[in-house]
Amino acid sequence: MSSAQRFVSRVLSLSIAFALAATVAAQGNVSGVWIFNVQTDAGSGTPTITLKQDGEKLTGQYSGQLGEAPITGTIKGADIMFSFNGDLQGQSFTVTYKGTVSGNTMKGSVDLGGQAQGTFTAEKKK
Repeated sequence: MSSAQRFVSRVLSLSIAFALAATVAAQGNVSGVWIFNVQTDAGSGTPTITLKQDGEKLTGQYSGQLGEAPITGTIKGADIMFSFNGDLQGQSFTVTYKGTVSGNTMKGSVDLGGQAQGTFTAEKKK
């Protein structure tokens, strides 16, 4: 291999390493307390959601207008999904959040058991 080919090979290897490091850094860790702003067909709310990340697995706690409930979900790269079981006036349903994370913010969609849909933004509490 010529010195020029070795140089190109090293530059490509470093570029790949930096890209992988940037992907991991961009994902970061979502563990912590998040303040949400939710807008749905059925109204709006500002729940607090505490998340704990273990690899791609998420657990946590929802606290808001629907009461309190344990959360389970996943995070893969910047894509996040979590859900919990809600109960409103004796009707049980699953609330599902899907979105993307960028640093200390996230945004996406929320589905309240097929009864209402909407969007959310969230910021990690410092």
